[in-house]
Amino acid sequence: MEDPTRRAVIGTAAGGLALALVPSTATAAAARAETRSGSGWRLRERVPWPEFMKGQDLLWGRMPRSWYEGPFLGDGLLGSMIYQEPGQNKIRFTVQHGRVQDHRPQFGSGWGTCRLPVGHVTLDPVGTITAVDWRLNLWDAELTGTVTTDKGTLSLSAFIHDELLVARAEADGEEQVRWTFHPEDAVSPRSASEAPPSGYTPNPAWTTATAGDVQQVLQPLTGGGQTATAYRVKDGTLLVTVAHSFPSGTEAQETALNKIRNARSYGIMRKRHRDWWHDFYGKSFVSLPDQRLQSFYWIQLYKVAAASRTGGPVMATTGPWLETTPWPAVWWNLNVQLEYWLIHGANHLELDSLTSTLDRNRDQLVANVPAAYRDDSAGIGRSSDMFCNRSVGTPGSGAEVGDLTWALHNVWLTYRHTMDDRLLRDTVFPLLRRAVNYYLHFLAPGADGKLHLPSTLSPEYPVTPPQDTNYDLALIRWGCQTLIESAERLGIDDPLKAKWREVLDTLVAYPVDANGFMIGANTPYAQSHRHYSHLLMVYPLYLVNWDQPEHRELIEKSVAHWQSLTSAHRGYSYTGAASLYAMMGRGDTALSYLSRFFDPASRYPCRPNTHYAEGGPVIETPLSASQSIHDMLCQSWGGIVRVFPAVPAAWKDVAIHDFRTQGAFLVSAVRKGGRTAFIRIRSLAGAPLRLKHGLDGPPAAVLSDGRPVAVKDLGAGVVEIALDKGGEVLVHTGTRPDPVIAPVPVSLPGQAWGLPPIPPPGPTTPVDLSAYLDNDGVSTHEAMTDGDFDGSGYTYPAEELPPAGPLVHEGLSFVFPAYGDAAKNNATGQGQTITVPAGTYAKVRLLGSASSGPVTSTLTATYADGATAQVPFTMPDWGGQPGAGATEVLRCTHRHGRTGTNALRVGLFEIQAALDPAKELRSLTLPALTRPQLHLFALSLEGPR
Repeated sequence: MEDPTRRAVIGTAAGGLALALVPSTATAAAARAETRSGSGWRLRERVPWPEFMKGQDLLWGRMPRSWYEGPFLGDGLLGSMIYQEPGQNKIRFTVQHGRVQDHRPQFGSGWGTCRLPVGHVTLDPVGTITAVDWRLNLWDAELTGTVTTDKGTLSLSAFIHDELLVARAEADGEEQVRWTFHPEDAVSPRSASEAPPSGYTPNPAWTTATAGDVQQVLQPLTGGGQTATAYRVKDGTLLVTVAHSFPSGTEAQETALNKIRNARSYGIMRKRHRDWWHDFYGKSFVSLPDQRLQSFYWIQLYKVAAASRTGGPVMATTGPWLETTPWPAVWWNLNVQLEYWLIHGANHLELDSLTSTLDRNRDQLVANVPAAYRDDSAGIGRSSDMFCNRSVGTPGSGAEVGDLTWALHNVWLTYRHTMDDRLLRDTVFPLLRRAVNYYLHFLAPGADGKLHLPSTLSPEYPVTPPQDTNYDLALIRWGCQTLIESAERLGIDDPLKAKWREVLDTLVAYPVDANGFMIGANTPYAQSHRHYSHLLMVYPLYLVNWDQPEHRELIEKSVAHWQSLTSAHRGYSYTGAASLYAMMGRGDTALSYLSRFFDPASRYPCRPNTHYAEGGPVIETPLSASQSIHDMLCQSWGGIVRVFPAVPAAWKDVAIHDFRTQGAFLVSAVRKGGRTAFIRIRSLAGAPLRLKHGLDGPPAAVLSDGRPVAVKDLGAGVVEIALDKGGEVLVHTGTRPDPVIAPVPVSLPGQAWGLPPIPPPGPTTPVDLSAYLDNDGVSTHEAMTDGDFDGSGYTYPAEELPPAGPLVHEGLSFVFPAYGDAAKNNATGQGQTITVPAGTYAKVRLLGSASSGPVTSTLTATYADGATAQVPFTMPDWGGQPGAGATEVLRCTHRHGRTGTNALRVGLFEIQAALDPAKELRSLTLPALTRPQLHLFALSLEGPR
């Protein structure tokens, strides 16, 4: 069915975007007023915001040891993650900033224009930390809690506002509060895993300066510009700010210094900070009966607001929380798109820095294409800096060329959710015209009379790039269709309109085989792939969709085939599948796929603080999971607003309020006992309203003043209602309901996100491994070549390991081996049988790591009665992150190599596996492995509690 409003397709000048999307305080308050004017009916909002949001908070009952476990703060530019300083009795507050990057494009986005680290602050207690009790208060966007040491207690609070990290600690028993800033070298986070490119020169060393009570760290850059960090500690309160300037080499210093000097009092800053966040949350409301998923949803809204603001830099793949990662830049072939989807339905377009970034960097987008095409084309390569600086190859060379067009689909979504023609006219139409023009230069007719595209890459699919790649064919079709409709709405008689129509009429059909959509011509989808780029025409472009019965079989088998090959799947493979099944109206199936992302046994699960990693932090997947929830609750593609289109059967009660849809409608709706109670729709632009209501029976519609309005039945559960700009309509069946928005009852309780306290273990019996140690994986700084942990000469730094002898980790007793002077200190998996003290045990606890990747294998438990049992376990790679059933015992700041230190931060982990507590254990046999390899430093047996 044609969408009559899609003529208004894409656009946005950055200034117009800010004016259109960020309402005044008075307007925002009015939009959320509990009572709507009119004598007919009133929509009442009864959300006890502080109480409700408290139920979504993240809680920590034990110390987080890494970025994916700890609290995180941000204001769209400055970001901080809080966790234990690796190997030390300190608490780290990272200090990173979204504008801080290198400026040497000749070395690529991974090194030359990558985001650069700034530093971190540590809170240094006098006593040994024994416990933490922390809360990330979402309503106030503030970390609060206590740190207990053997000397006393530190009460802690921290927030980020207006590019200031504000942290306060008060001592009780501790002698004093000590804050220390630690600068970090301005080198690519990729340095932990790869050597710099040829000709790369390190940035100069940082220097320090003092201006009264303000300390500064100044980082000049080889490629021009400067990063300046300024900080002050006064009366236990820490203020830190970061500024970056380019090409100026001195401006950042003055900017950062003035930011600290001009800071208001703690009370004023805190109030302004809280006021911003309270206003932010009130712009929309979602309530689910699944407590853990409901909490996750609100954490993602907090996360995206902490990571992005319109006018700021486009989100890097790590967000503003830079850590060791292969991804210290902006990735345009999926990551950016997924990062911003949730802001539309959540009614938070004030966070759309993607649109403002593309608008601001038009000249660079033009410069990215070869010189021969710059008169009328634009593009962007796979990854870039915040200025979109990355050249794009040409079709025929196997290049990935569609990424700008896909990014512009996000901008079109912003237009569709505002219906602001300034966005359409000033940004998207001209940019999309250039992006599509780049394709048009290479389309050529084949023997079949159809237009064909030379070889291009379907993002990251590891085969020779085919002709007629589905990724690009879908984007070409969407782009031409959107340009035609945009020109019509804007009244533009574009000379290319006939060409766009010709392309739509003669472009080759999508390559399809017996399994569904292929990667491209003569290239089936034949090996597992995390991306769903070959399915873009289905989602999110909806060119081939479930409203087209003739395509349902093709859609279904394509999605099923993609999901049937699982080895390369990652988190967004599951969130993408959830959204695809939501389009089909299959809520239970959608939820089952989404649940795989939250399954701790998954290879790539959502982490305790809702962040996620693939080789390093990647922010897009958790944010896309929120869009999957949106797709279950409300969809608005094809000119039809669909309310509760794919609600799982277990979600009997659901509420949404001021959910923004295409056509610029605000939708409020309540589901009770598995049935839709009412739908309220407010029109912000006067666009035609077509509604798939899902009500039981013929709907009635009444305006807010009580006047009924005609409901035109279009069939298939869709109705059309005339609604003027600013008008509101209540849609229902039977007796008119009293429309109230409030939190729904929780029927599926769940544990809070964060880290709960660990219950005390049963009695533990350390096992002597001295007879089985066969590898030296540790060296000192003075003798880094003493040992070879992984076969490549790398070792743990002895200076950051616990001393030999008794070691207690979270109530478990181990014996850590001796190291130094070529001493063997870990046992590798060689099939050896370890004799254990006779007894009955509930669990085996292994302390170690793996090399060359994580080890998933089994131990063989032998019992006194002769029975044996296979005991499965997974040991994380020493440079990786712990998965299900694993905890991080320590994380070193580096590792040793044959030629010096290496920046990879390697860890030791404790994992557990269940034994039969009813039988007496005699021995455990390790698996026989080569690569990846197990490295066991200590082993204990835990008895029943």
